[in-house]
Amino acid sequence: MTELLKTSSIGAPKPLFTSRAGEALPVHSDFRIRVIATLVLATAALFYGQARADGDAAAGKTVFANQCASCHTTEVGKNGFGPSLAGVSGRKAGSLAGFAYSPAMAQAGLTWDEKNLDEFLTSSTQKVPGTSMPVQLPSASDRANVIAYLKTLGPASAAAATPPAAATAAAGTPSAQGPTQNELLHAAQDKQNWLYASKDYTGARFVELAQITPKNAGQLRAACVYRSNTAGSTQTNPLVYKGVMYLTIDKATVAIDAATCRERWTYNWEQKGSVISPANRGVALKDGRLVRGTADGYLIALDMAKGTLLWSQKIADAKTSQYLSMPPLIYEDLVIYGPAGADWGAKNWIGAFKLATGEQVWRFNLIPDAGEPGAETWTNQASREHGGGSLWTPLSLDVKKGVLYVPVGNPAPDFYPDARPGTNLYTNSAVALDVKTGKLLWYRQFGPNDANDRDLSQVSPLFSATVKGKPRNLLTASGKDGLLRMVDRDSHDVLYELPITTRTDFDKVPVVGGVHGCPGLLGGMEWNGPAYSPPTRTLYVASVDWCGTFTKTDKPPEFTEHAHYYGGAVTPDPREQARGWLQAIDATTGKLRWKKQWPTPLVAGITATSGGMLFTGDLNNDFLAIDASNGKTLYRFNTGGSIGGGVISYEIGGKQYVATTSGVVSGFFGGSGTSAIIVFALPSPTSH
Repeated sequence: MTELLKTSSIGAPKPLFTSRAGEALPVHSDFRIRVIATLVLATAALFYGQARADGDAAAGKTVFANQCASCHTTEVGKNGFGPSLAGVSGRKAGSLAGFAYSPAMAQAGLTWDEKNLDEFLTSSTQKVPGTSMPVQLPSASDRANVIAYLKTLGPASAAAATPPAAATAAAGTPSAQGPTQNELLHAAQDKQNWLYASKDYTGARFVELAQITPKNAGQLRAACVYRSNTAGSTQTNPLVYKGVMYLTIDKATVAIDAATCRERWTYNWEQKGSVISPANRGVALKDGRLVRGTADGYLIALDMAKGTLLWSQKIADAKTSQYLSMPPLIYEDLVIYGPAGADWGAKNWIGAFKLATGEQVWRFNLIPDAGEPGAETWTNQASREHGGGSLWTPLSLDVKKGVLYVPVGNPAPDFYPDARPGTNLYTNSAVALDVKTGKLLWYRQFGPNDANDRDLSQVSPLFSATVKGKPRNLLTASGKDGLLRMVDRDSHDVLYELPITTRTDFDKVPVVGGVHGCPGLLGGMEWNGPAYSPPTRTLYVASVDWCGTFTKTDKPPEFTEHAHYYGGAVTPDPREQARGWLQAIDATTGKLRWKKQWPTPLVAGITATSGGMLFTGDLNNDFLAIDASNGKTLYRFNTGGSIGGGVISYEIGGKQYVATTSGVVSGFFGGSGTSAIIVFALPSPTSH
């Protein structure tokens, strides 16, 4: 049988089937099996479209009475253990308002016409992987009869549930409050909440929590698990506010209790356009609104309390080779966001949108238009139209000066620089903009005319320290080129740089016959950046050590919609040769404090704490608790899935928790497991 647990608190499993969110059916196991069997058939029928012409509705009604009526009604607005089957014709999976569906159904993304329903009844677990309703009806006539009967219950349009009047009246207005701008400004000092993908506007990934220390970290235990039914890219950076965790899983946005992992709500975006890449790296929160991008190019806002859609704005399109994957940044009434898609030949930009409506306020072209500063760095002016410059990682913000820092990715075509002679601004650059107007303040390019897809991926942490005898405001810049650089934010000088992965034959450009170099396509710093500990002035850097052989095509590539615009390829070294590095670096001097090689690439988020701990994970499925002073692993836990998303820490009720993502990482990095959150804590003291 399929797994019956959707989420669990350790030692207190809870049945998946519920009449309302969070309430388990009070049934014994033998009765539960009968409920499952009957519920499967009826709920599957819920999602049908057009009945087969040869179906016998009268015979199907008999099947319904015998197997389905104990769980389902046929009355509009009246649910039993399962949802009402009135008006099921053409209904979308998991869409009946007022009924709490399992994640598998809520995230199925299907309209159940005759074909889909017939396939579901034939084998439910093949049609909706992860469904907890196992059903197989081998008889085609039995399936047709059930479908024919359900057609008599009316079309979806006639029986569509109407949202409560209060919810309709409040459309576009959130029912919750916070986090406020003041809370966002003080996120770095906040112990209870994790309010940005990299913790706060500076991207320090540091939290002042010291309940878990090197002395007791070995006593950590899994406190609860949220496990979805989706085995897709799991790169989300979870956020926590007032005890609720918010995360993305492909098209779904989920809110769970941050201490028990119990689901609060799930919202499933209905895809409206084509998708190039489904990767998503998280949400942003402010004033009762949750904002995220979608793979088909929409910026959307949800009500944080209820998970209902407040607004959506189409800002990108697969037809222009764009998709949305980065975590947004919200400052005052502006949502800062931009598309990815350089590898498909996009011409990208960054913009600000009104938090209340999604309307655009300003836009800055990362690949300049004709006549704009930087356009002259594209000698072949036509190459700008597909010049790349993706946004796919967190931004950083100097609030005092109002300066937004943007990490701009690689130019396109990736491996054929002859098609785009010049330095190709603003690709592979740290770009500083006025956060309120989008005006360019300054930039620093680190990889002109890049031929190896070596994005600048990180422009954080931001911090202040004395370097070379002078107090300075600093920016940490790093990327897939395998270098970490310390930049003076005022003078724009690079104060030091050091390798964070293997760099051999680095400057060799691709040739038709191939050339080997390090880092390869997946080397260096990926989508999660370094952590910075203010008390020890130490940077903690997790990176990928994976080389490859770069080739270019024998002639310039032609741009084609929905296809990679590479102009070449990379053959990675065997996967078993891929490694990771975890390093501690003196932030004021750039000198190495300690370094540990890892048996797998390291792409997960890393969090440092005032308790002297580091928390992260690896592609061997292990959550890791590490002594920040020497890199020694003090605790590891097999999460059942690879770790490539956020790893965060927060406090609820005086107790420190650590949460990690788990699941498949990406098509390139691979990985295993359905998307999940595992929360850890120290055991509660035993009362005497």
